[in-house]
Formats: sequence, C-alpha cells, structure tokens
Amino acid sequence: MNHPAPPPKLTFWQKFLYGSGDWSLSSFTTIRALLYTIFLTDVVRLNPGLASFSALIGTAWDAINDPLVGALNDRVRSRWGRRRPFLLLFAVPFGLGFLLLWWVPPTDSQALLMVYVTLAFLITDTLHTLVNVPYLALVPDISRDYDERTSLSGFRVLFNLLATLVTAVAAPTIVDEVVRGGASPQQGYIFVAALFGGLAVIPFLIIPLLIKETKTDLAEPEKVAFRKMWAVIFRNKPFLYVTGLYSLTWIAFDLVTRMLPFFAVYWVGEGDSLISRPLFGQDFALESLAMGGLMIVSLISIPLWTTLSSRLGKKATYIIGMIFWVIVLSALMVVQPGQVSLTLALSALAGLSVATASILPESMLPDAVDYDEYQTGERNEGLYFGAITLFRKLSGALAGFLALQALNIFGYQAPPEGVTVWQQNASALTAIRWMTGPFSALLVLAAIGVAWKYPLTRQQYEQIRTALAAQGKAVAPEQTVFSE
Repeated sequence: MNHPAPPPKLTFWQKFLYGSGDWSLSSFTTIRALLYTIFLTDVVRLNPGLASFSALIGTAWDAINDPLVGALNDRVRSRWGRRRPFLLLFAVPFGLGFLLLWWVPPTDSQALLMVYVTLAFLITDTLHTLVNVPYLALVPDISRDYDERTSLSGFRVLFNLLATLVTAVAAPTIVDEVVRGGASPQQGYIFVAALFGGLAVIPFLIIPLLIKETKTDLAEPEKVAFRKMWAVIFRNKPFLYVTGLYSLTWIAFDLVTRMLPFFAVYWVGEGDSLISRPLFGQDFALESLAMGGLMIVSLISIPLWTTLSSRLGKKATYIIGMIFWVIVLSALMVVQPGQVSLTLALSALAGLSVATASILPESMLPDAVDYDEYQTGERNEGLYFGAITLFRKLSGALAGFLALQALNIFGYQAPPEGVTVWQQNASALTAIRWMTGPFSALLVLAAIGVAWKYPLTRQQYEQIRTALAAQGKAVAPEQTVFSE
C-alpha cells in the first residue's frame, strides 16, 4: 500500500508569527479575569449579585454570536481568504473595546450601573469573537500533523503565557501606583486599558499580511441553519470530550484568577488593598507577584509538557498535569494571613499545571475537526472554533457568576471610598478561601474524569489523517476508527 507523503514541516517563524496573535487575546482575557470582578465590586460599586447576572446575560448572547460568527466565517470567499478579512477589519475596534469595559458611568443608580456593565460586556465580547474565531480557525490550515499541532499550540501558549505574565504583573501594579500617586483607581484602570488595548491591535494587523491561508480550493460548506448548528457539533464525539475537559479546566482557572485579588488583599494582606512586596527596587502588588510566578513557571515548563505529550500522548500528559494541580489548589487552604512567601510558592507550583491546561486541550481541538471531515466530508473549522470560543467564554462567565454569587451570599462588603485598609467579615473570608482552593480543585477532578474517557488516540488520528490524505474525501461514517 502506498502511503501519502508526509506534509511539509512548519518553520520556526511560521509558528512564532501565528502564536503572536494570542498576545492580543490573552491580554484582554487576563485583565478581565484578574481585575474585572474586584473592579465591579470595589470601583464601580455594583452589588455582587447584580454583577453576576450581568455576566449571565452576556453568556446568553455568547450562545448566539460565537457559533454564528464561526459559521459565517466558513462561508466567506475572497481573494484574501476566509479568515484574514475578519482580522484586518476588526483589529482596531477590538483594541478600542478595552476602554469600554473600564469606564465607570457617573451615576449611583444600581440599575443604571448594571445596564451599562451588561452592554459593555456584550459589545466587547462581540468584538472579541470577531477576531478570536477566525484566528483560531486558521490552525487546521497550517498543519495536519499530530505532534506538530502540539508544537504549534505550544507557540501560541508561549505568547498566551507571556502576555498573561506581563499583564498580570503590570496591570495591578500600575493601578496601585496610580492610587499611591493620589489619583483615582478609575484612572489607573483606564490607563491600563489604553496601554494593553493599543498593543493588542498590532498582531492582528500583521498576521493577515504575512500569513496566507493554504486552503483556497474548498467547496462551499453545507448550509447549516442556526437551529441545526448544535446538531453538527454534537455529532462529533471527540469534540464533545475536548469541550468537557476544556470547559471544566478553564472554569477552575478563571475562578482562581477572579478570587486571587480578594484572597491576596483580604486574607493574606489582612485587608490592605495596597499590599505589595519589593522586587528589584520596585513595589509590586501581591497578586501581581503571584500571577507572575505562575506564568514564569508555565513558560519554562512548556518544553516539558510538549516532550511528554510526544512520548505519552496528549491524554495521559493532560491527566498528569491536572493531578498535580489538584494537590496545589488543595494546599491553598493551609495559607494563613501574612504568609506571603507560601502564597507565592504555591502560585509558582500551579504554573506547571496551567501550562498543561493551556497546551493539551488546544492541541486536541484540530484533531476533532479532522475527525468531523473524516466522517462527513465537510470542513467546518469556523463553526467548531466558534463553538469552543463560546465554551471558553462560558467558563469565564460561569466562574465570574460563581465568584460574585459566593461573595454576595456570604456578605462581602466593598470598602468605603478612599479607604485602603478594610477588614472583611469572617463568612466572606471563608468563601474566598474555599472558592480559591478546594472548590476549584473539585472542578479539576471532574476534568480529569472527562479526559480519562477521551476516545481519540494518536494511532486513531493517524488513520484519519492517512485516509483523508490518500482519498481526498471523507470516509463513510460507518467506517469509524473507534468504538462507541
């Protein structure tokens, strides 16, 4: 039997340039995940219960715009391809969306504040979708190699973690420095939004100019009515498993990220909102140092996890990393007020698992897209990546809802304006500790359970790739490569 020639290997610079796009996406999501919850409670002064429902309303819109943008993107036909026009058109509006999130309306009305927060979330989320879905949907056009996709995900995660590191360290510290200088927290947040929003525009203007889409002869995808989009998604068993472990992993990560400022300020810092520690002659907010250590370890450990994946497979490597994360999250309960060093040490150790959570589910996604082509003959990358973008946002929205509801139920009270040291009540402190540690660990355990059942192995994927390359069309659905 003649086997098809292996696809050409990607160059270092091809991977590097594509990966740079995640700087934009990660800086946006990091600022929102790390600071937006405490911004709503302590700066906008919106009741946590009302703020949590704003996130749910945004999630309902997510259920429409992500798959819809994905399906529309699949149908674009132009001399620039399908994906690049979206990046060029919406790069600048996406950057401007940073500012919209961090402006505080001049009103004391809780109802008006909730309306504005909800609208700001809807608009910025839509702009995020219009660049995120086309960017992610480029992956299957870049490589069809099982291990190379893991490497490609590694480059993207490299920029993801780098942007997260820079954003997480700089953003809270800039806000603190603004407050120390006598200005308002609002001015600090707006400055941070303008800085990182401007930087976010650059990669999405460069990528479509320097990277061309290789698949220019694709037939028009089957027209899928919106009501049938989910039927297309749910027919793909590997995609459902990836979605499950992906969503649970990121709900846990987003929940920890949202609770970390509260944990740092009100538990470890004993109520000091300006608590910081010197590093290289510069003061940094405690949550900045914690996230910074986590991201540095994540960056360093990327080669470890990509190497393990090439030897053990994606599924086994993911499970190993998540087991370690469960241990670290559970250990957060032993941290006591004032134990800054222990907090930073546990945050750094968590970085090992965060790298795993970032790389492995992402590298499984294109394999699931190829499985769908193998079964049906259709290429619906935009639809699938639109759906996974939805689930990523759902995880963030659910994490925000859980965090804000926990604060509301257990009586969290924002400090009065101008007060920098504020003692939280005991029940709120208990909720902050449990949501940051053990509850998040339970979510990771659930993700491990889903990963254990993931059906698509390296050998099965190689059969799919060989069949697609050799036949140039889908294999009949009954010729499935794994049993139900």
